[in-house]
Amino acid sequence: MQARIYEQRIYMRYSSYIFDFDYTLGDSTGGVVASINHALAGMQLPVRSRDEIRKTIGMSLPNTFIHLTGIRDPEQGKQFSRLFQVKADQIMALSTDLFPDTIRLLTVCKAKGYKTGIVTTKHRYIIEEILEKFHIAGLVDLVIGNEDVRQLKPHPEALLTALRRLNTSGGDSLYVGDSLIDAEAASWAQIDFIAVTTGTTGKDEFAQFRCLKVIGALSELLADLDEGREHPDD
Repeated sequence: MQARIYEQRIYMRYSSYIFDFDYTLGDSTGGVVASINHALAGMQLPVRSRDEIRKTIGMSLPNTFIHLTGIRDPEQGKQFSRLFQVKADQIMALSTDLFPDTIRLLTVCKAKGYKTGIVTTKHRYIIEEILEKFHIAGLVDLVIGNEDVRQLKPHPEALLTALRRLNTSGGDSLYVGDSLIDAEAASWAQIDFIAVTTGTTGKDEFAQFRCLKVIGALSELLADLDEGREHPDD
């Protein structure tokens, strides 16, 4: 009981909650796999397995291309990104599902007066389409996508941009993500971080970074928030 009360008090410090999307709030694996293999096939390169591709989700598209092919030519990386986006624009939002506790978590954040944001390596308009699909656009105050910044995670620019646009600071905000890329970005941005293991990164792998907590699902964060006080300024 004392541990739960302590955790609730920790969360009351924050006025803003910022989330990664892929494997944090939702699962777009099917769309990512199809889009990557569409791009690879269009470049006459071997397609990759679902498991190989899952490990790249959350990377920038140029880094994904390098990871899957070993090819570092920037022009081929740009071609891959263009071909990927053509397919992604057709299927990504349609093929994406939210995790079971996502809507409830965002609803609780909104009810308590917290600001909420999503910081992703996806295009912002894709995330906005997904939010509209599930009728939850009103639960998210801000989306920062790859078109909004020059440097993608783990560079801190996206998180710092989110903090600025939410009119908050790193000390008043919490970032939730599933990957080492997210953990590193939080470290550089000097924002507290909770890791969730609903992606491809295991709990022990996060030990190299300072994490407020490592959770197995959003339900653990929701349980703490749902039992806390009604508004961060109360």
